Amino acid sequence: MSAFFRSDITAIGDYRAELGETPVWCQRTQSLLWVDILAQRVLRYWPASGQTEIHELPSPTSAVLLTQRRNVFLLVSQDGVHLYDYGSQTRQKLCDYPGAEGTRPNEAAVAPDGSLWFGTMDIEEEKMTGAWYRFEAGAEKPEIMLDNVGTTNTLVWYEGKVWFADSRKNRFYSANARRINPLKISCFSSGDKIPDGSALTQNGWLITACWGSKCLLRQQINQGELLTLDTLPVPVTQPSCCTFGGPDMTEIFITSARKNLDAPHALEGALLHAQTATFGAPQNLFKLENP
Repeated sequence: MSAFFRSDITAIGDYRAELGETPVWCQRTQSLLWVDILAQRVLRYWPASGQTEIHELPSPTSAVLLTQRRNVFLLVSQDGVHLYDYGSQTRQKLCDYPGAEGTRPNEAAVAPDGSLWFGTMDIEEEKMTGAWYRFEAGAEKPEIMLDNVGTTNTLVWYEGKVWFADSRKNRFYSANARRINPLKISCFSSGDKIPDGSALTQNGWLITACWGSKCLLRQQINQGELLTLDTLPVPVTQPSCCTFGGPDMTEIFITSARKNLDAPHALEGALLHAQTATFGAPQNLFKLENP
């Protein structure tokens, strides 16, 4: 066991996702939400009871995110950005999906100022037709931040900068936290690892799921630089994203995927869990027009 993990990595429940993504810890309800993009489902795990709830969605959805309301979430979907009332299982559209034809949403997160940032990607993963967008409640449509992107992944804010990745290029980037300007972007290599979704610790570690590499990549953000520390093995081939949670934010949850695996073993697609020796940064809340 590494110095990062303080327990074995185990699977939660028996659900296996085709493409599990974007886990988010709700501190107010002590529950974890995530999506299975290809199966068009949102899932919610309640550690206190050990139960997992599964709900069908009408459109492929890449993220479920927290808002200022306790049980109302944000869905980033192929048919638009929606408020999602979990109790009534109803959606309210905030804006249309802005991506180019043949694309779908992928990475998404809420910024410290309460705005939504999200990225798109080519469905066939061949063209550089992805883009990054920013959306505020009450706006008519999302604002494009950066285009000509391959596969949008990783989205965290630290030291006044936004950090993001392009999995097609094996690159991490940082930019001014309010607006991405191509002239001011800093670029960092992920080596031979394909960066997928990431989580941030309170001391500035960027923990990234590495697609196809059976590991997490641990890096330190320090004064605008990204320094690789080590890799952390996980028992799935395609870890897709991770987040911290639990009462004291020391537990890590890791999503994974079964898609395109010829002979997936029993854990592929599972939601994984472990205790860690660090503290995760809390999730930001989407700022509503009428909280």
